[in-house]
Amino acid sequence: MTIAYVLNTYPQPSHSFIRREVRALERRGFPVLRIAMRRSDLELIDPGDREEATKTDYVLDAGAAGLARAFLRALVSAPGPAWAAFRLALKTGRASPLGRLRHLIYLAEAADVKARCDHAGVTHVHAHFGTNAAAVAMLTRVLGGPSYSFTVHGPEEYDAPAALSLGAKIAHSAFVVGVSQFGRSQLCRWTPLADWDKVKVVHCGIEPAVFPEPAPPEPRAGLHLVAIGRFVEQKGQKVLIEAMAKLGADGPPVTLALVGDGELRGDLETAIAEAGLGGKVRITGWLDEAGVRAEIAAADALVMPSFAEGLPMVIMEAMAMARPIISTYIAGAPELVLDGENGWLVPAGDPDGLAEAIATLAATPAEKRAAMGQAGRERVLERHGIDGQAARLASFIDAAT
Repeated sequence: MTIAYVLNTYPQPSHSFIRREVRALERRGFPVLRIAMRRSDLELIDPGDREEATKTDYVLDAGAAGLARAFLRALVSAPGPAWAAFRLALKTGRASPLGRLRHLIYLAEAADVKARCDHAGVTHVHAHFGTNAAAVAMLTRVLGGPSYSFTVHGPEEYDAPAALSLGAKIAHSAFVVGVSQFGRSQLCRWTPLADWDKVKVVHCGIEPAVFPEPAPPEPRAGLHLVAIGRFVEQKGQKVLIEAMAKLGADGPPVTLALVGDGELRGDLETAIAEAGLGGKVRITGWLDEAGVRAEIAAADALVMPSFAEGLPMVIMEAMAMARPIISTYIAGAPELVLDGENGWLVPAGDPDGLAEAIATLAATPAEKRAAMGQAGRERVLERHGIDGQAARLASFIDAAT
């Protein structure tokens, strides 16, 4: 059985979980055809991402004329399905702020994807995210292509399910995947009760071999934290900077590494300077996976101040490295972080609560921190090994084909 992965932009620095899933399926003997609409415009720092780019077919490389020819071939060879897909593209386009023209482009992309799948003998398509990749997979199916499924990570899909025609995408799919029980609950809101068994849970996974028994943080005066993520509003780094400022000169000595980059970098640099935290907060920019692990290893704990998430990979990785977690109480995070056992949960958008949790962490004896970190490590390795999660996904694909 050959599987196609249909993705919008791949690989991406923040989407290493997709790469791990693809490779775990290949280890199980599934050939995987990687199809992305476009190449990333970000520098691919990680060697694994650069290797994936060489294995990926890019639909938009065909150009407008090539995509138009692909749809015309689909129309001539199977006019009924082609017109059905055309009508569906118009319908979903009317619901979307992106409009009908964009969805007709998705239709042309789907015709190209179908041709690639036919040539490779693909029997099932899996997409990640409920946005345009799932739209292309759905239209590929309506054109007469393979069955499909897709993984919804959130939070974007939960913010605008009607505009994304999420219900239609689920209805046409063989099954749909949430990455947490919270995610499954949100998908069930857009699935008829009779079809709830189509909604599955497959966690994002980590490679346990990459996380051998970790060394404890080096003894130091004070506390060193790390936060990892794109510099965008929903990640909440500005609130973390406010919390750091609230600790004040009389509070515990705390330093912070902000790992990532993005459109808000300038704003965050300004906030750091205005709060007088230039000597305490360091921005690293994007790092490869080894660099991220090094920053986690150097920290006493990971902080995730996000307003909206799916099931954060950075929490899993920090837990695998036996670091306690301070996280906002959102989405799937409480399924990983157990308050008082392997970390602390605080309300999103609350700098006072975040500052209080940091102060509590600083006052926690090193032995207690180590025990919390070990409890987190055991939990994540038991629940989120990538091979086990890929086996779950493979079983759902087998049942659908």
